[in-house]
Amino acid sequence: MRLVDELFEMYRDRLTGDEEDLDMITFAVLEHYNRKELLGLVNDMDEYELQYFIRLYLLETLKGKFEQSDNDNHFSSSQHLH
Repeated sequence: MRLVDELFEMYRDRLTGDEEDLDMITFAVLEHYNRKELLGLVNDMDEYELQYFIRLYLLETLKGKFEQSDNDNHFSSSQHLH
């Protein structure tokens, strides 16, 4: 994806590429796009990029749901102990 390539070139010598840096970059970039522009980015993806994009979204969303479920279960279990 062209946007990723541009961001990488722009920040490769300025940031370490750790999770915190990458979060900062992605949030800053997304602040400047509206829904139509974001959908345009998705529309410009080739088949491989689109599948990768959806796979990452599904993976991260499922991870979050499982983590939340584990936290909810842990919280419920600890309440029953008291």
